[in-house]
Amino acid sequence: MPKKHKNIGSDFDDFLHEEGILGEVEALAVKEIVSHQLEELMNEQKITKMEMAKRMGTSRSAVDRLLDPHNSSVSLKTLFKAAASLGRKLNIQIA
Repeated sequence: MPKKHKNIGSDFDDFLHEEGILGEVEALAVKEIVSHQLEELMNEQKITKMEMAKRMGTSRSAVDRLLDPHNSSVSLKTLFKAAASLGRKLNIQIA
């Protein structure tokens, strides 16, 4: 009898869950999307990182962390400030 592979037939989320990293991978994916959206808005509005930092009342290095897609330690408060600084609102929902 052939040996069955435990992940054949399952989806990728199941695999990530079995590996114990689903939440971490999802958080990084969301951060990457949000970082990209913020950077796109800054480019559209021709806002530099220094100007963004000034609008947010923070440092340029904090803006660098905000825009770093691999840095998931950004707080919700910072995300709300960033969105407001660009004339937008941050929407968060649980699906």
